[in-house]
Amino acid sequence: MTQRFEVAIVGAGPAGISAAYTLADRGVKVVVLERGEFPGAKNISGGVLYGHDLARIIPDFADRNPPIERNIVESRIWYLTEDGGYNVSYRDRIFESERRHNVFTVGRAKFDRWFADQASEKGAFVVPSTVVTDLLRDENGKVTGVRTDRPDGDLEADAVILADGVNSPLAAKTGFRPEPAPEHVALAVKEVIELPEETIRERFNVGETDGVTTEILGSVTEGMNGVAVIYTNRKSLSLCIGANLADFAEKKIKPYEMMERFKTHPMVAPLIRDGKPREYMAHWLAEAGYDKIPPLYGDGWLIAGDSGMLFNTLHREGSNMAMVSGKMAAETILEARKTGDFSGSSLRDYVRRLEKDVVLPDLKKYRRFNSFLHNHKEIFTTLPPAFGFAAREMLTVNGVPKKDKQKKIWRNLRKDHSLLSLLRLLRDARRSV
Repeated sequence: MTQRFEVAIVGAGPAGISAAYTLADRGVKVVVLERGEFPGAKNISGGVLYGHDLARIIPDFADRNPPIERNIVESRIWYLTEDGGYNVSYRDRIFESERRHNVFTVGRAKFDRWFADQASEKGAFVVPSTVVTDLLRDENGKVTGVRTDRPDGDLEADAVILADGVNSPLAAKTGFRPEPAPEHVALAVKEVIELPEETIRERFNVGETDGVTTEILGSVTEGMNGVAVIYTNRKSLSLCIGANLADFAEKKIKPYEMMERFKTHPMVAPLIRDGKPREYMAHWLAEAGYDKIPPLYGDGWLIAGDSGMLFNTLHREGSNMAMVSGKMAAETILEARKTGDFSGSSLRDYVRRLEKDVVLPDLKKYRRFNSFLHNHKEIFTTLPPAFGFAAREMLTVNGVPKKDKQKKIWRNLRKDHSLLSLLRLLRDARRSV
């Protein structure tokens, strides 16, 4: 017998659960279908979340004992050469007090499960170990539900939300979103290094529950368009490094080898010394930008989160966009529910909501950033050693006048970069942000 729900959601990540919580809180009969054994089962420890956006879903989340690892009080940016690097950081007391939980680290396996439990308590049905294999449609092509791999697994619904990630086989199979091109996604590897709490506090100069995020550019991605990050958890560090998938294919570099070299960098190795590797995985990141966002709605369906390529490459923001888009997909359905009209003309209000919030304006603002990185590989190849040479010369006290040092630095920079190319780099950088 075919079961019926008002809304079926594919994927129990931040986007899917945000939508489910919002709908269930308003009395909507909603089901969430998750491939993993439980929400978060496909994730490993180590990620950041944003309190402002979580509070839009669950205003009192901080009082519900969420599995937060560390509250972030300092953000660091590194630009690395092969043997050293630049470090810019900002720490503010306000993030320990009235802006606490502005950003915090979580273990996604634990957090996603907790988040799903909050939706279940509101009445959402969260069904794990279930693969959605196709969408049900009527004679006019309108989506009317989902088909699963369970016996008698067809579920009818007034609306379906696709929220199963950037590598969603369902979105590609159904034609709602094409398979991402290699240049539009990044392949990242993540490793969790276990360390004692007191060691993390000492090495990052933080209190018992506070932490640091570090975002890294430069030579560590071996000439490829990519980034690395280090996040502090309660008893571990999460290291992640990745690059554009097309670059990996061209360079023939193995991601795990790049991770091993990253761990030996002189600015990284002291932080993980004596640590024990505990978890390892690879995953995709949507980096196509605003111009590659697929249609986000249609007759009976909506797409939210990474499945809709809603990811801010510059600020590494994905989970907050997932939560916001999930909430707004749910709110759009709630409005459509009043009239019983779940056609595309009714659900197009979803995009208007995203345009009025931060999601689409931010993505539009940085729409050129990904192409900027792709077109200026010198950021990852020739500029790191040039900047490293400059710092090394100026910090070496050897009796050479600073004026002569500056001339030497300029000559070294001009070996690989003309004045015109440097001006073009600055122009394109300004336009990209």
